[in-house]
Amino acid sequence: MTPSLSPPTRRRLLAVAGAGVGAGLAGCLAPRAGSHTYEPPEDVGTSLPYDETYPDDDAITMFRGGLRRLGYYPDETAPESPSINWRAPVNYAGHNAAKASPLLSPDGETVVVPADTGRIHAFGPKGRHRWVTETPATRQGFHATPVIADGVAYLGGYDGANRGQEAAMYAIDVATGEVLWRTEEMDGSVAIGSSAGYWDGYLYVIVEYRNPIQKGALWVFDAETGAPLSSDDRIEGMPHPTVAIDPDAGRLLSGSNDGVVYCWEFPSLEFAWEFETGAEVKGPIATYDGSAFVGSWDGNVYRIGLADGEEEWRFETGSVVMSAPGIGPERGTVYVGSDDHHVYALDAATGDQRWATDVQGRVMGAVTVTADAVLAGTTAGELCALEKETGELRWWVEAAGQVTSEPVPRDGRIYFAERADVLGYFEEGEETKVETPGHVYCLIGD
Repeated sequence: MTPSLSPPTRRRLLAVAGAGVGAGLAGCLAPRAGSHTYEPPEDVGTSLPYDETYPDDDAITMFRGGLRRLGYYPDETAPESPSINWRAPVNYAGHNAAKASPLLSPDGETVVVPADTGRIHAFGPKGRHRWVTETPATRQGFHATPVIADGVAYLGGYDGANRGQEAAMYAIDVATGEVLWRTEEMDGSVAIGSSAGYWDGYLYVIVEYRNPIQKGALWVFDAETGAPLSSDDRIEGMPHPTVAIDPDAGRLLSGSNDGVVYCWEFPSLEFAWEFETGAEVKGPIATYDGSAFVGSWDGNVYRIGLADGEEEWRFETGSVVMSAPGIGPERGTVYVGSDDHHVYALDAATGDQRWATDVQGRVMGAVTVTADAVLAGTTAGELCALEKETGELRWWVEAAGQVTSEPVPRDGRIYFAERADVLGYFEEGEETKVETPGHVYCLIGD
């Protein structure tokens, strides 16, 4: 089943931009910055099992399977022989970034797919298109993956890529697509490519700034109202990564284009430490076993102690590492992709290589770990499944564009999204043209 979703027309985009709000935005709250203050939640220190998203709460789903961004799905397996059950076109922009990943509601009945057009889609698990919400983020749209809590999806967009707009956070009703609130009060902000972390009614998000200089900030929002509560603007580069939160260690982290990993105490948000790599840190960070696992554009994967920010080991790949590491706690293994066309399995304690597999394309997106396999998308336009213990290729599925989202397994299905094939995007002075739109896919076992 392939729903027919036409690309956004110029008339529709101008109508959205002219109104200043998208479908469903009327009547949303517009809280004023500073009208509320951040009061750190209590009783945060908790031992969170590696197969849980959030303590004692089954009404929440998040990017990478939870606050620590492990990409670990121990109750799911990869099919022996998959096929495409359905797909739908969603992405049309040429922006060279990892695309938003599909996120399933806690009951598994709704697949929320933010797109780089500024639209947010919802599908049923069998491909029925349920709703679409249009927003003012029409130029580069959404690259963040939402967090869903109690029936509401929260995410930020690239609204500030349009002249005269600022970056914005959204709260979307998962059942209807209605925009419950939209907050655009981060002066000088351009984009939120970071997926939010959620804790006890608060949203923790990294925001990119273009004015007065390229910088970034950590923001806290009230999830119920969208009120911006607190910010820390110490980040010296435009930060793309998703915030990672380790409640047991009491740490919150993000990387940045300045090559630095920034760490705050959690939940107080007192600054703890920073760690400098040799180049940009653009991919999500995973936390496990008291440490952070970080990929850098300097070609290295780092293990950094959460307590003190000290380097514990580094592993050198053959090129840029933008991929989000996935963690297999049962054997203490870190799985990560590189622009050198390989997926690596590393001993989490020592950094020693256990295996490496050439997947014939750059791995920009997140690596997913299931009970029996490792899933990775490539810029060669394929989704690959590798045997967890050996790295042997089990299968690959050809897509239309570059697969840069996280592969998300759920109830025997695998969901992922890709970038559009845009001619002329990397050629200065050339007119761009969408050759093939980027799709969201659902795979099933034959």
